[in-house]
Amino acid sequence: MSILTRYLGREIYLSIALVFGALIMLFAFLDLIHELNIMGLGDYRLGYVLLFVVLTIPGHISELFPIAVLVGTIFALVQMASNSELTIYRASGASIWQMVIALIKIAIPLVLVSALVSEYVAPPSERWAQKLRLQAQNSKLTLNEFRSGVWVKDEHSFVNVKTVLPDTSLSDVSIYRFDDTYHLRAITTAKQASFVEQGKWALKDVAETRFEHQGTSIIKAENQEWLSSLNPSLLSVLLVVPEQMSAVDLYQYTTHLRENGQKTERYEIAMWNKLIYPLALFVMMVLALPFASYHRRGGGVSGMIFMGIVLGLAFHFVGRLFASLGALNSWQPFISATSMTALFLLLGMTLLWWTERR
Repeated sequence: MSILTRYLGREIYLSIALVFGALIMLFAFLDLIHELNIMGLGDYRLGYVLLFVVLTIPGHISELFPIAVLVGTIFALVQMASNSELTIYRASGASIWQMVIALIKIAIPLVLVSALVSEYVAPPSERWAQKLRLQAQNSKLTLNEFRSGVWVKDEHSFVNVKTVLPDTSLSDVSIYRFDDTYHLRAITTAKQASFVEQGKWALKDVAETRFEHQGTSIIKAENQEWLSSLNPSLLSVLLVVPEQMSAVDLYQYTTHLRENGQKTERYEIAMWNKLIYPLALFVMMVLALPFASYHRRGGGVSGMIFMGIVLGLAFHFVGRLFASLGALNSWQPFISATSMTALFLLLGMTLLWWTERR
């Protein structure tokens, strides 16, 4: 059985590498076309465009890995079946479930690589890519979830930030402070805010309007200390879409949103996707095995590869559709994130049962 596992692993890893390389080049080419449309803004020249595309490649790895694993495994198994190698293995006593166990063992290194890249390589790489483009374009990131910018609830205060600079410092900040009875007590505006240390920011060009029983007073200052639970790691998520954040950052940010009574569905779905996607590689391995039995009737290797590509793309795009619908309709995040993986697992187990029954 160990010989079978090693041989299968060598063939499958080679096929996955070829498929994955082709998918990465395709998506990188599409990213390049998209970036060429905005090339020329500020100092955003071809060198920056190419570097931006390279930095976004790790973000595609976790997304494309399940497709590459499915198509690559199907290709390797169908090739082996066409050469009667799988028939020899079955005749020598290897059952279908032993082959499933062998495929799961082969998938373990791929799961680890996918998880490590998704958690530790892709998020900082995506953040560097966004900062590089912003700095090259000599621009600021305007957070247009609302026309007035982004709003953040911070304990008894509501904070409005018009723009976030690439170094995560803030400009045009407005802080609305309320008391325990939800009465507005003060409005503080600042031209700029810079992070000093955990829980502390430095405001510049400050104007504070206080609402008291005796009347309203306005205090102006060049500098003022601002105590807040916000920090650059929380605000930096605004530079990167949730799907490209690490699971740890997503957990921290959803906790922050939940503590402040805000919606968390999109970030929770992204967090569960981060946790489930590496495990989906096991499902893809299991789903690929039944295809080896149908290579003659299904149109040979090309027919199986086409079916694998269709299934892989369906897993990717329909899964994202479920995630978007879940965020819009406030579905249970775990179900929204895992429904496609569960469906593909059920499909794979059904095909295996039917194959073994034949």
